[in-house]
Amino acid sequence: MTIRLLAKSFGSLAVRPPPAAPGQRIGLLGGSFNPPHRAHVAISETVIKRLGLDEVWWIVTPGNPLKSHDGLPPLAERMAACRRIAVNPRIKVTGFEAGLASSATFVTLAFLKRRYPDVHFVWIMGGDNLAGFHRWAEWRRIAALMPFVVADRPQWRLSALTSPAARALARFRLADADARRLVGATPPAWSYLTIRLWAESSTEIRARSKVVPSTSGSNIL
Repeated sequence: MTIRLLAKSFGSLAVRPPPAAPGQRIGLLGGSFNPPHRAHVAISETVIKRLGLDEVWWIVTPGNPLKSHDGLPPLAERMAACRRIAVNPRIKVTGFEAGLASSATFVTLAFLKRRYPDVHFVWIMGGDNLAGFHRWAEWRRIAALMPFVVADRPQWRLSALTSPAARALARFRLADADARRLVGATPPAWSYLTIRLWAESSTEIRARSKVVPSTSGSNIL
């Protein structure tokens, strides 16, 4: 779906992202947040500090276009869970993607660029996302639309940095120490941040929640 076809929803007042002022430096972390966890918070707070951001927006998607939606809790439920864990006032939780005609990342980022032309946005992804970035719809256009920062994830660094997308964009990569320059940089521009690694993931949390404890025998002391 092209930006021209989405022009009507782009201008609709029914699509309500958080307020933003010209010149602000804002990171964008998208996902299903099913469920949100400490790694989401830690990555957001680290990127705020390392890149000198004013805020990070958690863009809670109605549904990841690359994943099955079976068993996905309602958007309002996931947003409420995000607000319970994201107590830092510089992390804003939003579900405005539900008002767009698509939940594709390129569409979301293009909408924000059009709605807030004078805000400096940076897209945030994890190393696991970079490893499969070449499979995303319009991934080259995403890279050309907005600078992005990649947060290291356990056991993903090698796969991420040798991925097709990382190799294709290698000449546009800024060193970890220069990541602050991403804000306001002309895309394509990206950096891979070495950060404290959090093993927690939404997939693992969901898997643990499905495990039924054994009732055979007795553990009562």
